[in-house]
Amino acid sequence: MAELNTVARPYTKAAFEYALAQGALDQWSKMLATAAVVVQDERMAQVLSSPALSSEQKAAAMISVCEDELNDAGRNFISLLAENHRTFLLPAIQAQFEQLKARQEASVDIDVTTAFELDEQQQQKLSQAIGTKLGRAVKMTTQVDKSILGGVVVRSEDLVIDGSVRARLAKLAEAMTS
Repeated sequence: MAELNTVARPYTKAAFEYALAQGALDQWSKMLATAAVVVQDERMAQVLSSPALSSEQKAAAMISVCEDELNDAGRNFISLLAENHRTFLLPAIQAQFEQLKARQEASVDIDVTTAFELDEQQQQKLSQAIGTKLGRAVKMTTQVDKSILGGVVVRSEDLVIDGSVRARLAKLAEAMTS
Protein backbone atom coordinates (compact mmCIF):
# COMPACT_ATOMS: atom_id res chain seq x y z
CA MET A 1 0.00 0.00 0.00
CA ALA A 2 2.79 2.43 0.88
CA GLU A 3 4.46 1.73 -2.47
CA LEU A 4 1.20 2.46 -4.30
CA ASN A 5 0.89 5.78 -2.49
CA THR A 6 4.51 6.60 -3.25
CA VAL A 7 4.03 6.01 -6.97
CA ALA A 8 0.75 7.98 -6.98
CA ARG A 9 2.17 11.00 -5.13
CA PRO A 10 3.84 12.82 -8.07
CA TYR A 11 0.69 12.47 -10.19
CA THR A 12 -1.43 13.71 -7.29
CA LYS A 13 0.88 16.65 -6.69
CA ALA A 14 0.85 17.64 -10.35
CA ALA A 15 -2.94 17.41 -10.58
CA PHE A 16 -3.40 19.33 -7.34
CA GLU A 17 -1.02 22.13 -8.27
CA TYR A 18 -2.67 22.49 -11.67
CA ALA A 19 -6.18 22.50 -10.16
CA LEU A 20 -5.13 25.01 -7.51
CA ALA A 21 -3.58 27.32 -10.12
CA GLN A 22 -6.76 27.11 -12.22
CA GLY A 23 -9.03 27.62 -9.20
CA ALA A 24 -10.70 24.30 -10.02
CA LEU A 25 -10.17 22.15 -6.92
CA ASP A 26 -13.83 21.13 -6.72
CA GLN A 27 -14.00 20.30 -10.43
CA TRP A 28 -10.84 18.18 -10.23
CA SER A 29 -12.13 16.51 -7.10
CA LYS A 30 -15.26 15.43 -8.99
CA MET A 31 -13.30 14.33 -12.06
CA LEU A 32 -10.90 12.22 -10.02
CA ALA A 33 -13.73 10.70 -7.97
CA THR A 34 -15.54 9.66 -11.15
CA ALA A 35 -12.39 8.27 -12.76
CA ALA A 36 -11.49 6.35 -9.58
CA VAL A 37 -14.92 4.70 -9.54
CA VAL A 38 -14.72 3.86 -13.24
CA VAL A 39 -11.26 2.31 -12.99
CA GLN A 40 -12.44 0.08 -10.13
CA ASP A 41 -15.30 -1.33 -12.20
CA GLU A 42 -14.63 -4.96 -13.03
CA ARG A 43 -15.34 -4.56 -16.76
CA MET A 44 -13.13 -1.48 -17.04
CA ALA A 45 -10.36 -3.26 -15.12
CA GLN A 46 -10.44 -6.00 -17.78
CA VAL A 47 -10.18 -3.42 -20.56
CA LEU A 48 -7.33 -1.57 -18.87
CA SER A 49 -5.35 -4.76 -18.20
CA SER A 50 -5.81 -6.13 -21.72
CA PRO A 51 -2.44 -6.57 -23.48
CA ALA A 52 -4.25 -6.45 -26.84
CA LEU A 53 -5.09 -2.75 -26.44
CA SER A 54 -2.68 0.14 -26.84
CA SER A 55 -2.39 2.82 -24.17
CA GLU A 56 -4.26 5.19 -26.50
CA GLN A 57 -7.15 2.74 -26.77
CA LYS A 58 -7.23 2.27 -23.00
CA ALA A 59 -7.26 6.04 -22.49
CA ALA A 60 -10.03 6.39 -25.08
CA ALA A 61 -12.10 3.77 -23.26
CA MET A 62 -11.70 5.56 -19.92
CA ILE A 63 -12.43 8.95 -21.45
CA SER A 64 -15.53 7.69 -23.26
CA VAL A 65 -16.99 6.36 -20.01
CA CYS A 66 -16.10 9.51 -18.02
CA GLU A 67 -16.70 11.92 -20.91
CA ASP A 68 -19.36 14.14 -19.34
CA GLU A 69 -17.32 14.58 -16.16
CA LEU A 70 -13.92 15.35 -17.73
CA ASN A 71 -12.67 18.62 -19.14
CA ASP A 72 -9.71 18.82 -21.54
CA ALA A 73 -7.16 18.80 -18.73
CA GLY A 74 -8.86 15.79 -17.15
CA ARG A 75 -8.77 13.92 -20.45
CA ASN A 76 -5.07 14.75 -20.81
CA PHE A 77 -4.45 13.49 -17.28
CA ILE A 78 -6.21 10.18 -18.02
CA SER A 79 -4.22 9.87 -21.26
CA LEU A 80 -0.96 10.48 -19.38
CA LEU A 81 -1.83 7.82 -16.81
CA ALA A 82 -2.75 5.33 -19.55
CA GLU A 83 0.44 6.09 -21.49
CA ASN A 84 2.49 5.36 -18.35
CA HIS A 85 0.37 2.29 -17.47
CA ARG A 86 -0.76 3.98 -14.24
CA THR A 87 -4.56 4.15 -14.49
CA PHE A 88 -4.74 1.69 -11.57
CA LEU A 89 -3.41 4.54 -9.39
CA LEU A 90 -6.57 6.64 -9.77
CA PRO A 91 -8.17 5.58 -6.43
CA ALA A 92 -4.93 6.44 -4.57
CA ILE A 93 -4.55 9.70 -6.51
CA GLN A 94 -8.13 10.65 -5.70
CA ALA A 95 -7.66 9.90 -1.96
CA GLN A 96 -4.41 11.88 -1.80
CA PHE A 97 -5.99 14.75 -3.76
CA GLU A 98 -8.84 14.95 -1.23
CA GLN A 99 -6.33 15.13 1.63
CA LEU A 100 -4.42 17.95 -0.07
CA LYS A 101 -7.69 19.74 -0.83
CA ALA A 102 -8.80 19.46 2.80
CA ARG A 103 -5.48 20.88 3.99
CA GLN A 104 -5.72 23.72 1.48
CA GLU A 105 -9.24 24.50 2.62
CA ALA A 106 -8.20 24.13 6.28
CA SER A 107 -10.81 21.45 6.84
CA VAL A 108 -10.71 17.89 8.06
CA ASP A 109 -13.11 14.97 7.76
CA ILE A 110 -13.64 13.07 11.00
CA ASP A 111 -15.54 9.92 11.80
CA VAL A 112 -17.03 9.82 15.30
CA THR A 113 -18.19 6.57 16.88
CA THR A 114 -20.34 6.71 19.99
CA ALA A 115 -22.26 4.14 22.03
CA PHE A 116 -25.47 6.14 21.67
CA GLU A 117 -26.93 8.50 19.08
CA LEU A 118 -25.77 12.12 19.47
CA ASP A 119 -28.34 14.88 19.14
CA GLU A 120 -27.65 17.92 16.95
CA GLN A 121 -26.42 20.08 19.84
CA GLN A 122 -23.96 17.40 21.03
CA GLN A 123 -22.65 16.93 17.49
CA GLN A 124 -22.15 20.67 17.07
CA LYS A 125 -20.38 20.98 20.43
CA LEU A 126 -18.07 18.04 19.67
CA SER A 127 -17.36 19.37 16.18
CA GLN A 128 -16.41 22.79 17.56
CA ALA A 129 -14.16 21.28 20.25
CA ILE A 130 -12.29 19.10 17.75
CA GLY A 131 -12.08 21.97 15.26
CA THR A 132 -10.54 24.20 17.92
CA LYS A 133 -8.04 21.49 18.88
CA LEU A 134 -7.01 20.79 15.28
CA GLY A 135 -7.23 24.40 14.09
CA ARG A 136 -9.45 23.44 11.14
CA ALA A 137 -13.06 23.39 10.10
CA VAL A 138 -14.52 19.94 10.79
CA LYS A 139 -16.78 17.83 8.58
CA MET A 140 -18.13 15.16 10.89
CA THR A 141 -19.86 11.86 10.25
CA THR A 142 -21.23 9.86 13.15
CA GLN A 143 -22.01 6.23 13.74
CA VAL A 144 -23.25 4.21 16.69
CA ASP A 145 -21.40 1.17 18.04
CA LYS A 146 -22.82 -0.09 21.33
CA SER A 147 -19.77 -2.33 21.86
CA ILE A 148 -17.66 0.68 22.93
CA LEU A 149 -19.99 0.89 25.99
CA GLY A 150 -19.65 4.67 26.33
CA GLY A 151 -17.44 7.60 25.43
CA VAL A 152 -16.27 8.54 21.95
CA VAL A 153 -13.81 7.28 19.31
CA VAL A 154 -12.66 9.94 16.82
CA ARG A 155 -10.84 8.99 13.60
CA SER A 156 -9.33 11.34 11.04
CA GLU A 157 -6.66 10.44 8.49
CA ASP A 158 -3.86 9.11 10.72
CA LEU A 159 -5.27 10.42 14.02
CA VAL A 160 -7.30 8.22 16.38
CA ILE A 161 -8.59 9.49 19.71
CA ASP A 162 -10.08 6.58 21.65
CA GLY A 163 -12.01 7.88 24.63
CA SER A 164 -14.27 4.83 24.84
CA VAL A 165 -15.10 2.96 28.02
CA ARG A 166 -14.02 -0.27 26.28
CA ALA A 167 -10.51 1.16 25.72
CA ARG A 168 -10.28 2.35 29.32
CA LEU A 169 -11.32 -1.08 30.60
CA ALA A 170 -8.72 -2.73 28.35
CA LYS A 171 -6.00 -0.42 29.77
CA LEU A 172 -7.12 -1.20 33.32
CA ALA A 173 -7.06 -4.94 32.64
CA GLU A 174 -3.59 -4.66 31.13
CA ALA A 175 -2.33 -2.69 34.12
CA MET A 176 -3.75 -5.27 36.53
CA THR A 177 -2.15 -8.25 34.74
CA SER A 178 1.31 -6.73 34.35
